[in-house]
Amino acid sequence: MRPGLVFLVSRATAELAGLKELTTEHRRLGEIIEMIHTASLIHDDVLDESDMRRGKETVHELFGTRVAVLAGDFMFAQASWYLANLENLEVIKLISQVIKDFASGEIKQASSLFDCDVTLDDYLPKSYYKTASLVAASTKGAAIFSRVQTDVTEQMYEFGKNLGLSFQVVDDILDFTQSSEQLGKPAGSDLAKGNLTAPVIFALEKVPRLREIIESEFCEEGSLEEAIELVREGGGIRRAQELAREKADDALKNLQCLPQSGFRSALEQMVMFNLERID
Repeated sequence: MRPGLVFLVSRATAELAGLKELTTEHRRLGEIIEMIHTASLIHDDVLDESDMRRGKETVHELFGTRVAVLAGDFMFAQASWYLANLENLEVIKLISQVIKDFASGEIKQASSLFDCDVTLDDYLPKSYYKTASLVAASTKGAAIFSRVQTDVTEQMYEFGKNLGLSFQVVDDILDFTQSSEQLGKPAGSDLAKGNLTAPVIFALEKVPRLREIIESEFCEEGSLEEAIELVREGGGIRRAQELAREKADDALKNLQCLPQSGFRSALEQMVMFNLERID
């Protein structure tokens, strides 16, 4: 998805700037973004002690934690090397911030496990750090390499940010609505680890019993399944769907600075495709 976004934004903004072809920098940025994303997933699975991702065994499960951490480190280092060779200080600063954001997101998540007082104002910045930051940096970076005006590059940053937040909320909803087979990992895995996402935060406002179960850290047999059902019954999923749509609408508004083209239409379709996952 992320390299696809880079190339679509590159094409859409290149048209605006009168460029006939994408530059080498556009193409290299797509590679760098995917390398950073893959590195973050490898480290994320180690920290979460996840055995499965998309139905496959994780790197640390196959090769051990030592190899997984080194593999993630290597990919971050390799991406940083390619990034430096782009010789664009603005983009270097932009993408380097993303790697820092990943760590900030993990720290925020680790410090609030099983904390039922966590709010939407806590959840959204954490989701930005862990997911939306990379998407926002990639879409803005693509626009910078097209050499369009600053107001357009900022709109592309906001587009990536809003799409990334919508994407994360949708993922968090699917954790409650899809089976383990569909997810490629155990259903309700975030909640089981004490990571309280948007559906849970909304449900906690309406269902006092849910707080009691979560704060007990699911010590009783069947309590996790009960908590998942309470999230569904307490309106948490419906309100999270509204939040995902709100961020998607914001992302579509950010695209209005681009001329009508097949590339802009494709970007709009990506926003809507994300929402279709919860329809």
